[in-house]
Parts: sequence; structure tokens; C-alpha cells
Amino acid sequence: MSDNNVNNKLPRRKPVDGRVDFGFVFFLVMLAITGIFYFLNNKLTSLPEIPYSSFLLAVEGNQVLEIEITNDYLIEGVFVSPETGEHNFFKTVIPYNDSQLMPLLENHGVKVSGLKKGPSFFDVLLESLPLLLIMMLVFSLMMRQNAAANAKGMQFGKSRARLYNGGKKVTFADVAGQEEAKSELADIIDFLKNPKKYTAIGAKIPTGVLLVGNPGTGKTLLARAVAGEAGVSFLHISGSDFVEMFVGVGASRVRDLFEQGRRMAPAIIFIDEIDAVGRSRGAGLGGGHDEREQTLNQMLVEMDGFENKDGIIVLAATNRPDVLDPALLRPGRFDRQVTVALPDIKEREAILKVHSTKVPVAENVDFGRIARATPGMSGAELSNLVNEAALFAAGKNQENVTEADFELARDKLLMGVARESMVISEKEKKMIAYHEAGHALPYYYLDNASPLHKVSVIPRGRALGVTVGIPEEDSYYHTRSWLEDQLVILFGGYAAETLVYQDPTTGTQNDLHRATELARRMVCQWGMSEEVGAVSYHQEDEPVFMGRDLVRHKTNSEETARKIDAAVETVLSQARQRCSHILSQHRDQLDTLAQALIEQETLDDEEIRQLLGFPSRNSGAESTVVPTI
Repeated sequence: MSDNNVNNKLPRRKPVDGRVDFGFVFFLVMLAITGIFYFLNNKLTSLPEIPYSSFLLAVEGNQVLEIEITNDYLIEGVFVSPETGEHNFFKTVIPYNDSQLMPLLENHGVKVSGLKKGPSFFDVLLESLPLLLIMMLVFSLMMRQNAAANAKGMQFGKSRARLYNGGKKVTFADVAGQEEAKSELADIIDFLKNPKKYTAIGAKIPTGVLLVGNPGTGKTLLARAVAGEAGVSFLHISGSDFVEMFVGVGASRVRDLFEQGRRMAPAIIFIDEIDAVGRSRGAGLGGGHDEREQTLNQMLVEMDGFENKDGIIVLAATNRPDVLDPALLRPGRFDRQVTVALPDIKEREAILKVHSTKVPVAENVDFGRIARATPGMSGAELSNLVNEAALFAAGKNQENVTEADFELARDKLLMGVARESMVISEKEKKMIAYHEAGHALPYYYLDNASPLHKVSVIPRGRALGVTVGIPEEDSYYHTRSWLEDQLVILFGGYAAETLVYQDPTTGTQNDLHRATELARRMVCQWGMSEEVGAVSYHQEDEPVFMGRDLVRHKTNSEETARKIDAAVETVLSQARQRCSHILSQHRDQLDTLAQALIEQETLDDEEIRQLLGFPSRNSGAESTVVPTI
């Protein structure tokens, strides 16, 4: 189906009010007629006016033949010109009560007539015209406003879905990675293009497909690619567009949305952020929202009710599938859940190449190296990385984006913006250097820790210093030994301050918080404590107004809680002792590293190895993960 046919099938929006605004037209006509009469009246009555004193002299000179006095003050008459003898018309106004006027006129034989008249209708119309016109204009504007409000009120129940008509067409070729998700969606596209192939064998295409994934993983981009690949009508709307302050509007919009889809079938309806309207009914503190529940109920009926839904496929996206109503996720509604996961190393390399097509990149840039250095980054974050690198290159007036620019952009995104202008005293800088050296040194004496990438005493973000470790490859789970080494690294700053100054600082707050949280998870969730054993006492951290229950259920006794606290303390104590032992045994290296940080401010792995005499790593690969402080 062509885009033109799709556009023709979409009902065009009618004007707010198709009727002619007669009030406004009448206003314009009256204004024109009044102007014409006013012009003609002035032209007809435009007699030459002379001063009253000149009129008296003309009467005394027997030049005035006849006059007409109107309303005791206006005189209009005829006089004879003394030069030419012609009869001319004139008018004048009696400025005061002149008792000598009538005798003077009688003595000189002037014909006098009088007239008493009130204001004519036309005079009254001219005088009241400004007020009348203003009133008519206000009335016309009020009528137009009421008509617009009535028309808008009728539109409340209409769907706000927009027909996707392209712009720049996006296809699966523009989506790097996500091969599994694209394969799932390709079935939908193939069915829409070749439905007989599936119906001949008795297969049914899924009614709905739910895209689930972390923010920035490309759910909406995949939906746009489906629109570009399918070649059918594609209506897209946000979940928040259904809910209004008026009761029943959301359900009405759902009905109208699916009605549009039926008229355009075969069609795809895409609902972005469906959790805005699809949350579990009656969930959370205070129960559910009646209007939202009515909207959800209508959506459930439209997706799998009595009416036929042939030719309509619902595509939705969310990063909170756990809060969706179970009725929405059952077979017959959202039959498939397509997971849009964070990209792995190969997918990150492909994503970087896609986003770099719009940027002039130097030939020696190794995207594979950058991909290894960015584990855990989503597609949106990688796009931002390329943009930040381009901004750094533009700021330095470069023609190409170099690998150094990508390195700066990655450090900015992972560690924060360097606050090099921040003034720090020499004493505090030395304490920060020992703190960061305490984090960095254990990397070289732990068997299971990720390699160190960089350590710096330049303030970044809210941290006064930062230490970054990087894994050599992507990992999807961690061993107990790796976690215990992470705890040792987290205690590095605390142990260094205690060893050197015997007086820990407030800079250890974040380290201790993260270490305690990690140790509690090891004990309560992952069964990594001998005292507690392989039992999970995990409870959801979700607020009560987000979940299904109104209260928290206690899952362990007071005695078990004491055992958990004791086990957490044991794990933390062992890590702290291991870290203190490493730093005490290698105090000279700690001092050397701290002094080098004071002088150079930032050191990478190779510089530290040369400084402390460690063998160089043969693989110069850098990947990234950050235990920052």
C-alpha cells in the first residue's frame, strides 16, 4: 500500500465551524454602507461657511436674499456676490443670543424661514456607530470562540494518533545490533505483506507485540524501522495521550484509535510508553485511578473482545513491564514480549559506526577498541558519546574526530566533567591523592579484579577524585571472588586515610555506602555468606504506590535479621582487613603513587606500571567499567 493511499484513507480534519460567520460579514457590510452615506452626506451638505460678522455685514449691504434658520442657531441662505452678481449658498452659526438680528433682517428685506428638527436617524446612526460597531465585533468574537470551544469539546474523544508518513525512512538496516528483536519483528512484517502464506497453514499472527528494554536501547527506533519496512498504515501515539481530566475521554480515544486502524487495515498501531495507561488496576497506595482503569478496560476489549481485529497489530514499548496489568500481557493481547537488551561488544561497535557516518572520523580510529571500552552503554549513550567527541573536535578546530576525542568524551560521560578551575589547598590535594592511590594500588595485587584504567585527582562531577577500572571483556554475572575484590577496592580510600593520617575523612561516604550495599546483597540475595547460607531474603525496593501491595510483608525473623547484620559486618571487615594489609605491605608504593598524582594529577595504567615497576600489559585493549569513588 502506497503512502498516498494511506494518506487518502486518513480522515481529514474538518474546520472548527464550516458555517459562514454572518455576524462578521454583516459588520463589514454595515461599516462600508455607513462610510458611503457619511461621505455622500458630507458632500451634499458641504456649504461654504462664513463668519457670523461677515453675515451681518452682507445683510447691511443688501447682499443677502433669503435665509433659513434651523433650531435657532444654524443659518443657511443665498447671497449675491458683489463682484460678479452671482447667487451663492452659504451657512453660518449664531454664536450668541442676538436680539437685533430679526429687526436687521426685516429692515433689509431678507426672506426668513425657520425650521425646528430633531436629529435624523442617519445622524443618530453616525453618532452611535462606533459603539455599535464595537458591540457587533465583540459579539462576533464571542460567537466564534463559543463555536471553537464546542468543536474542541467534540474533539476530546478523538484519538490523537498520528499517521507515520515517513520523513526520512528508517529501516532495519539503520538499526545496528538487536538481531533477535529484528527477527521477531520481521515475522510481523512478513505477515502483513504476505498474509495468505500464514493463513493457508492455519497460523495466526500475534495480536500485539510488547517491546521491553532499558531506556535508550532503541525500542522506539525499532518501531520506526517496522513502519519503514512494513509499507502499511502506521499509527503512533503515546500512552499519556489517552488520559485527560474529563471522565471517559481516554476510553473514547481508544475506541477512535482502533476504529481508525480498522479503516486503514492492514495497519500497525504503536503505543509508546504504554505503562502510562496500562498499569495494574487497583495497584498501589489508595487504589487505582478510575479514568485510567476505564481506558485500560477499553484497550483490553479492543485488543481481544467480540469484534473482529483482523488486519490490526498493536506494537507497544515500555521499560516497566513489571507494573503492567496481567490481563494486558496474556496471550490474545500482547502475545509476544520482545526484549531489547543492552548491546554487546560487537553491537556497540556497529552502533558506533552507524552514528559516526554523519561525523568526519579520522582513519586511525579503532571502533572495536572504543566498543571494548564502553560496556553497559545503551545505544542512546553511544550516540551521545559520538556527539560529545564531535563537540570536542569542533572546539579544537579540527577537521576530523580523533581517538583522543572519543577518549575525552568517554571520560566525561563515565566520570563527569573535569572541574579544573576548582581551588583545592595543598593539604587537601595530598589527602585526595592518598585516597585515590589507596583505591588504585590494590588493583595490582588482586587476582580477580578488573584491570585499572585511570586514576585522577582532578575533581569531576561531585567527586574530588576518581579511580576507574575496566574489564577485559563483557560479563553478565560475577563470582564471589570478583565481588570480594571489589569490596577491597572500595575500602582503598578508607584504609589509605586510616594508614597515613589515622583520621578518615568524609570523602569515604560514597565508598562505604556502596560497599555496604554490595555486601548486603551478597548475604541476602546471592547466598555468599557461610553464616546465613544459600537463602534469599531479598525484598523489592519498589515504593508501595508503584506495586501491587499496600504494605510490606516481613520475610524473616528478628533472629535472622541479627544473623544477616552480623554476616554483612563479617564480609565488610574481611575486605577492610585485606585492603589494609595490601597498603601496609606496600606503603612505599602507596607514597610514590600519591606523590605522582600530586604532581601529574592524572595517571593511566601504563604510567602506573612504569612508575611502580610492574610489567606492562601486552594487550593494550581498554574496555570500561567504573568503580569510581
